[in-house]
Amino acid sequence: MNKEIETKAINSIRILSADGIQKANSGHPGLPLGAAPMAYTLWAKHLHFHPEHPEWDNRDRFVLSAGHGSMMLYSLLHLFSFGLSKEDLMQFRQLGSLTPGHPEYGHTKGIDATTGPLGAGLAMAVGMAMAESHLAAEFNKEDLKLVDHRTYALCGDGCLMEGISSEALSLAGTLKLDKLTILYDSNKISIEGNTDIAFTENVEQRMQAFGFKTLTVEDGNDIEAISKAIETAKEDCSAPYFITIKTQIGYGVPKKMGSASAHGEPLGEENIKEMRQFLNWEEEEPFFVPKEVYAHYDALVEEKKTSYSAWEALRAKYEKAYPERYAKYCAYHNPGSAASLLQEEKLWTAVEKPEATRSSSGEVIQILKDLVPNLFGGSADLAPSNKTEMKGEGFYSPENPLGKNIHFGVRELAMAGIANGILLHGGLRSYVATFFVFSDYVKPMARLAALMGLPQIYVLTHDSIGVGEDGPTHEPIEQLAMLRSTPNFRVFRPCDRQETAAAWFSALSSTDCPTAIVLSRQNLPQYCKDGRDALKGAYILSGGEQEPELILMATGSEVELAEEAAKVLRGEGKAVRVVSMPSLEVFALQSPEYQEKVLPKSCKKRISIEALSTFGWGKYVGFEGKSIGLDRFGASGPAKSLFKEFGFTVERVVEEAKSL
Repeated sequence: MNKEIETKAINSIRILSADGIQKANSGHPGLPLGAAPMAYTLWAKHLHFHPEHPEWDNRDRFVLSAGHGSMMLYSLLHLFSFGLSKEDLMQFRQLGSLTPGHPEYGHTKGIDATTGPLGAGLAMAVGMAMAESHLAAEFNKEDLKLVDHRTYALCGDGCLMEGISSEALSLAGTLKLDKLTILYDSNKISIEGNTDIAFTENVEQRMQAFGFKTLTVEDGNDIEAISKAIETAKEDCSAPYFITIKTQIGYGVPKKMGSASAHGEPLGEENIKEMRQFLNWEEEEPFFVPKEVYAHYDALVEEKKTSYSAWEALRAKYEKAYPERYAKYCAYHNPGSAASLLQEEKLWTAVEKPEATRSSSGEVIQILKDLVPNLFGGSADLAPSNKTEMKGEGFYSPENPLGKNIHFGVRELAMAGIANGILLHGGLRSYVATFFVFSDYVKPMARLAALMGLPQIYVLTHDSIGVGEDGPTHEPIEQLAMLRSTPNFRVFRPCDRQETAAAWFSALSSTDCPTAIVLSRQNLPQYCKDGRDALKGAYILSGGEQEPELILMATGSEVELAEEAAKVLRGEGKAVRVVSMPSLEVFALQSPEYQEKVLPKSCKKRISIEALSTFGWGKYVGFEGKSIGLDRFGASGPAKSLFKEFGFTVERVVEEAKSL
């Protein structure tokens, strides 16, 4: 290929990026200027995609883990005809634009993941690679490989300093994800200065210890060496690859090259003028790209389309040769398929004996694994306690990529990020599990799932001081309020088997928001007659025959407490209603008429009961009500002793009720 036109093509990425950041007077020019050659090399010579079909199943995935370099990605999407116009580039970081400060999945075509929190993109890339290998094992035939693509991530020093990258890449090496390739933009600069002030480890040796094979490109402008390294990674099926590419941050700006000041601030008009001179860029007009450069990119796009056409031909052959397998493949990729679960009576079969809701969830999972065959999930080394293993489905590993259960190891943060990548890849429904108190480790990636509108499922067991002897380090207090406060996030805390089935149905039915299913360690009685009542988030459990004098609202294990207290109060002639509220967020989505039916405004005497923080209950108890909860840390002791010690007793509820 003509080196002159390739140089111009690379410099066009630099120019557009610098001009966009300068116009916005905000952004990070350093990475785009230094990493443009590796980005061009990957996209032009190796990445399989079709800009008119950005969600093509078999495209290669690209994750810009160093999301602050977003202007480089937007420049690539513009040049490779994904529909971003020059005017879109000019609106970088402006309200409502298609070019926000960090890449946003679902907002801009061609963005495979929302990135920004450093290192998160690496975890999501690992999940994408896992999904590819699992689906390939499920559907590929010797003669027709329906699922056959690669995952690439571009990261920087900051990504590798974050702990999530070590967690995720350690697992990737263990799983030998050979279709995963990491490009490391090694410029040795962070916001505060040279990385040596806080980051002196041998990154390549760390990656080798994880199980990666490593390569180093000494000159980040040497596109032939970069391409050769990527080609080596593609040809080796034994391990994932980590390619260190040594670059200069702010390349092309004489006064900024290699300095921290190039990282996160506009270059300034004078520096941009000098950059154009340094790069031999003759055009002074901002955002100007020569016709021959556009023609070059257009030719590359035409080449890209051939891989899509070839796959379409392969897909047609596959459909004809293996119609049943192809129908299953399509079902895997149908996000609305969970609706039929509402009619599956075995999912809603009543049980009589008391049961911990974590055990209820485990039983529900055994039913769902046959009804939802594309479930793919696991636990952070707690499957026996979380009850999340799909029996008989095997564990995912290099030797058994068909396994549906995942050993995440003790890696809660990476687990949640990896699961996001599995969902982003498409074709699978993922769930993850740990103890509820450790949702603190899960939260950053759960927040990203909510931001991206991913229907991620979190199974969070051991949900209160009912953990008992493990003590306050393992007893969640504020975690429920934390998750409930997250936008576009639903929390279910069921009280029994029926409500647990409802929680799972709601989670699997979601197409645009995550769900946390919060479950008990201790056995709970069965109260709900039909779990489908719980699908509205709250419902009248008892006392609905007349207008209430008092409403007791509770979730999870405290529903029993509400019911027992209500019996005492009714025995004294009081009209008491018990409302089970497994999901406050889902209840808030119901019609005003339904909300009024369950919680009539005329009844202002209300008590919420939950063995966790009272934060957030004011919305429902009002000024004249009360909240029975726990606004301090727990203690170590048997569960029954703790519930009594902290006032979660029938006597306490009755006393508070009478005080109203």
